[in-house]
Amino acid sequence: MTKATPVIAIDGPSGSGKGTIARRVAVALGWHLLDSGALYRLLALAATRRGIGLDDADALAELAANLDVSFAANDDGEELIWLDGKPVRGELRTEEAGRGASTVAALQPVREALLALQRGFRKPPGLVADGRDMGTHVFPDAGLKVYLTASAEERARRRHKQLKDKGIDVSLAALSRDIEDRDRRDSERSVAPLRPAEDARILDSSGQSIEAVTNRVLGWARELLAEKL
Repeated sequence: MTKATPVIAIDGPSGSGKGTIARRVAVALGWHLLDSGALYRLLALAATRRGIGLDDADALAELAANLDVSFAANDDGEELIWLDGKPVRGELRTEEAGRGASTVAALQPVREALLALQRGFRKPPGLVADGRDMGTHVFPDAGLKVYLTASAEERARRRHKQLKDKGIDVSLAALSRDIEDRDRRDSERSVAPLRPAEDARILDSSGQSIEAVTNRVLGWARELLAEKL
């Protein structure tokens, strides 16, 4: 991939499955994991706990620069997250947390403060990073860049099933509108807008199983790693 510690960047819109795929790829390769979307959710959660407004860019940037977070995945591909040394669970996956993440992610001082933090996750033997600007902004030299997408309708159905399985009742139509709104905000924002890197491999996960998508990404990764051996 590169002479530096190798990175696989997996970007894409909300609900495309990039987090699940990133975790499975990281476990399969034995690499470190960065869930940048959760990072923004964690920042919004930490700010709320401290009484910091989600529009207070300066206070949020200071908090972001000192955020104590870590990520891992178990053998089943389930994500493990710690904030301030304590495990974080369901509160990150609520729609409120998602909206908070999108709000703070649009603030340039926050993104600048988190940039160094995110790049600090790059450690041997390698890193799998998922988000919206991993390949375009955070790790532009990543050896493999994947842009994972799916139709808005399918992404809404996936999210609806996840929430329903957790006992959370939410309207499918409302979820679809929320996803479309987030897509528009993320793609139109002036700072690191959501878009595939020029050298990214586009992968539409609509109608594909998690295993099929994971195997496709692992195949690309192993091809590139073999070229450097």
